[in-house]
Amino acid sequence: MKTYYIYLLTSERNGTLYIGVTNDLKRRIHEHKQKLIKGFTEKYNVSNLVWYEQTEDINSAIKREKEIKKWNRDWKVKLIEENNFEWKDLYDDL
Repeated sequence: MKTYYIYLLTSERNGTLYIGVTNDLKRRIHEHKQKLIKGFTEKYNVSNLVWYEQTEDINSAIKREKEIKKWNRDWKVKLIEENNFEWKDLYDDL
């Protein structure tokens, strides 16, 4: 079984937010941190992993990502702070 991750990145506490899906969280966050992925996260310096969840179903992961993308900012902040109140970069703990 493969594992898929839905993740939230930020530029800083209460900064710009980005949500994505991947099957290799450590590799993907490394790519964001090294600016290897051109686009939004590179432009706005969004590379701190502040929240993620995992599932074994890619369709569930994509559905969850789309769901969270539609949320207002306050709901996303609440999601982060429920598990990571200090907005610690979780990358080093992977």
